[in-house]
Amino acid sequence: MKALRALLAIVAALGVLASGAAFAQRPPTTSQEARTAAEAPLAVELAPPPRIGVATMSPGTIFFERFGHNAIVVDDPANDRPLSYNFGFFDMEEDGFIGRFVRGEMMYRLVELPLTDDLRYYEESGRGVRMQWLALDETQARSIAAALAENAKPENARYRYEYFTDNCATRVRDAIDRALGGGILEKQLKSRSQGNTYRSEAVRLASPAPWMWLGFDLGLGPAADAPLSRWEDAYVPMRLADSLRDVRLPDGRPLVSADRTLLPHRIAPEPAEFQPVWWRWTLGGLVLAGLWLALRAYAPRTAAALALGVWVVAALLGAVMLFVWLGTEHRFGWANRNLLLLGPHCALLWPGAWRALRGREPGRVFRIALTATVALATLSLFVYWITAGSAAAFQANAHWIGALLPIHAAFAFAWLRPSASVQPSSGG
Repeated sequence: MKALRALLAIVAALGVLASGAAFAQRPPTTSQEARTAAEAPLAVELAPPPRIGVATMSPGTIFFERFGHNAIVVDDPANDRPLSYNFGFFDMEEDGFIGRFVRGEMMYRLVELPLTDDLRYYEESGRGVRMQWLALDETQARSIAAALAENAKPENARYRYEYFTDNCATRVRDAIDRALGGGILEKQLKSRSQGNTYRSEAVRLASPAPWMWLGFDLGLGPAADAPLSRWEDAYVPMRLADSLRDVRLPDGRPLVSADRTLLPHRIAPEPAEFQPVWWRWTLGGLVLAGLWLALRAYAPRTAAALALGVWVVAALLGAVMLFVWLGTEHRFGWANRNLLLLGPHCALLWPGAWRALRGREPGRVFRIALTATVALATLSLFVYWITAGSAAAFQANAHWIGALLPIHAAFAFAWLRPSASVQPSSGG
């Protein structure tokens, strides 16, 4: 017990001596720890600020590469190599991925990785990469670098992806705008427009893949046809890069101080402007309608089989469009007026078409359903006409109306005119 007390007394005495020695020293910064703590902020202030750049990757050949890509590059002298902050990562193996994809509830995340690692994929796939270094001041550069590092932490990295309004390019755009103090980038880009729409850009970039082009053009509703400012255009990475080149800082200097090609583009180039010509589609629809009527005169059962095929496809496509509207968060597909041309109601025509295919009378229900189908198709033309002057309500589907309305009219002419009758034939 005495030994323990003695030990405690020694410890207490040493503590008093140590504290007394510490208080006796003047100034306290002579200790190594205090000196290091005092010098740390000064070292940060004296270190060169990071360079901030925007890397723009050209479109690839896989469906999720068709729109290109953006990343922010932070080249900090304090690090041994530049870092790429990439907002375009997703995990197909994640639980519920397919369901969220279908419902429009995709989760993406920001990933920090060495620029060389990020570029390797694009080099191997032949996709070009363009680097634009930004003329940010020291405070702005440090601000965006710190914000990205914080955002890339696992607890902060995930975000709800929205194809047109919250993607890898818009996240880059918004990060730059915040670093500039908020409003500089947005103000300059929102005051300009190139006349693009979400639909026109999506259809243009998807055009090398017909199935993808068809999905966008048929599946998008009127919300995709409002004219875009260049701020909204920036959902396309290449449009963002072009817009950054035109932005000016408050002192008149260009935002982009240097524009370099890091990797050459070795595959098919970015698609050019693409705009369906409505009268060509209308001419095609008239020709197909005329050919079908001619075929029905000689082979009515074959013609009925073709009509049944059209109505099966129409009903299935319509069911998908209706599901997108009522069952998903894909809001740019809501209220799609192509449902008037290709709708689930076409399934009501299947039994009568099957009877006509067998050489029998289609029946009264078939005639009622066919009357409703051609009436809805005609209504689509009227709706297009009355909304043509409204940016908020207009849907650019004149080419689909031109192609499909003549075909619906041909079916109605064949089966609804008073003298129409099914003539069994061995032909076809």
